[in-house]
Amino acid sequence: MRKSLIVITCILFFMSLKSEAKTEPNIVFEVSFTEPQAHYADVKMEINNLSGNELILKMPVWAPGSYLVREFPKNVEAFYAKAGAEALASEKITKNAWKVNVRGKKSITVNYRVYCFEISVRTSFVDESHAFLSPTGIFMYPDGGINQASIVRIIPAKNWKKVSTGLDSYGDQAFTYYAPNFDWLFDSPIEVGNQDIFEFTAAGVMHEVAMVGGGNYDKAQLKIDMARVVERETAVFGENPNKRYVFIVHNYKTGGGGLEHLNSTVLGASRDGYKDRETYQSFLALVAHEYFHLWNVKRLRPMALGPFNYDAENYTTNLWIAEGFTAYYDNLITQRAGIYTPNEWLNIIESDINAVENRLGNKTQSLSEASFDAWIKAYRPNENSANTTVSYYNKGSLIACLLDLAIINASDAKLSLDDAMRFAYNEYYKKKNRGYSDAEFKAILEKYTKQNLDDFYKRYINGTEDLPFAKYLNYAGFQLMVQDADQQKPYLGISLSKDNDSQIATVSRNTAAWIAGLNVNDEIIAINGERVSNALDYVNGLKELKELDFLINRDGILKSIKVQLKPSASKKYSIRQIENPTEKQKAVLEKWLSL
Repeated sequence: MRKSLIVITCILFFMSLKSEAKTEPNIVFEVSFTEPQAHYADVKMEINNLSGNELILKMPVWAPGSYLVREFPKNVEAFYAKAGAEALASEKITKNAWKVNVRGKKSITVNYRVYCFEISVRTSFVDESHAFLSPTGIFMYPDGGINQASIVRIIPAKNWKKVSTGLDSYGDQAFTYYAPNFDWLFDSPIEVGNQDIFEFTAAGVMHEVAMVGGGNYDKAQLKIDMARVVERETAVFGENPNKRYVFIVHNYKTGGGGLEHLNSTVLGASRDGYKDRETYQSFLALVAHEYFHLWNVKRLRPMALGPFNYDAENYTTNLWIAEGFTAYYDNLITQRAGIYTPNEWLNIIESDINAVENRLGNKTQSLSEASFDAWIKAYRPNENSANTTVSYYNKGSLIACLLDLAIINASDAKLSLDDAMRFAYNEYYKKKNRGYSDAEFKAILEKYTKQNLDDFYKRYINGTEDLPFAKYLNYAGFQLMVQDADQQKPYLGISLSKDNDSQIATVSRNTAAWIAGLNVNDEIIAINGERVSNALDYVNGLKELKELDFLINRDGILKSIKVQLKPSASKKYSIRQIENPTEKQKAVLEKWLSL
């Protein structure tokens, strides 16, 4: 694509986010469900005012906010095109593109079916009870026509009576909606069925909550608690960019995860977990996480994340900001809303410190590398991932925590990370209508921390050094306690398969098992000539470090491997308040916890 065209596309993309003017669309979709029990959505696409002899239609291969090429076109079948009753020749020309021989026709209709049977917040699912349409895997767009408006008409299956979506209604027709462009359509999930819907108003915005799958939730309490989260997050940025917002909540026996959208989100939850305090708190933290993305990612964003290339990966080294900072704020906001106590929130930070510092991959992969390689590593973990990767979620959250404390301390408790985020939002989304570069976001952090962050970035963002928790926690009157593992307690360094207590699932780097050469998928038959059903139970029962003789089955061949046990290299980190904090430390703590 030519540079001038990229610039024009970028301008049109962001103009479309702020524009509410409805143009008469040339594209009309109709989605119906003739065989919901077989998990199909039937799509009809009417395209008008065409010119030329060929039309290329594309389907995205990934969903923004979920950084993995998921190859959505793999679920498409029965593609055909016609003009009136006349069939038009068509062919698939790439993995996600179809060419139609229009032959000068001004209007054509394209039909295709999509198989929808993957349960997640980013993939479509249809059965006899409901349909969830994740738009990037449902709707096609004309190549080069991403800015075209469209109408979407939903034809619910028999006995389905409701549709929930962030799209605006169009005209007086039931279940008919308008998308000003395909970026907006692809960012507007659709729930169809008999979901339980309730509403609340917060920050001047009407919020719809569509609960799917039942559950023991208390609607009255959810309205109160979700409104508190919304109000607290809106206060960070000083404005709420929506007039209406939709939560689509899928309740399962066990569920979790979420995906943010421009004026909606999709959440996974445990159907019967709402009465359990910790599970309920975690759900509200998930609400806070996805809602915070309204600003951080959907509007304030790295340059690479919009306008999107829907054909391939969109690389950025800044997911530690986009997701990590959001992960910091989800728990912080939940604490500000009174859902977590300050001590519970500190325990979460403590837990993140232990998770990051004891992950071997933390010494191998930097935060910027973790962000860039999300497309091939974060969403495709294997048996060696713990040795080679770090999460940009919890480590990015810890970086946000340190920078927040640095800003509060440098400003004598007058400012916080909130002020830096608000400034960035106003500067790059509202004023410049574009994303930020690495250098530009770093400059904002330097402005508010009042320090040059070259060394900080070199060591902790682009490097793999231990994060300086002790220094930054001390600003708020805390100290970090570090306790080594018991040096006499034997540690093998493996995990076992969930389905087979005799089979090795992972081997941790530089542990006894790693050094001796035990492998993933080895079946442990005996230790020191004794038949064992669970090697970890055996080793944990030992009182001293010793050499063991493992008899294993590796691909049908019996092997004897000697393993010299070692102690674990892991550490236990805990946060403790210091005695006699200074007045400044007290002020920093108050600002940090009680904004």
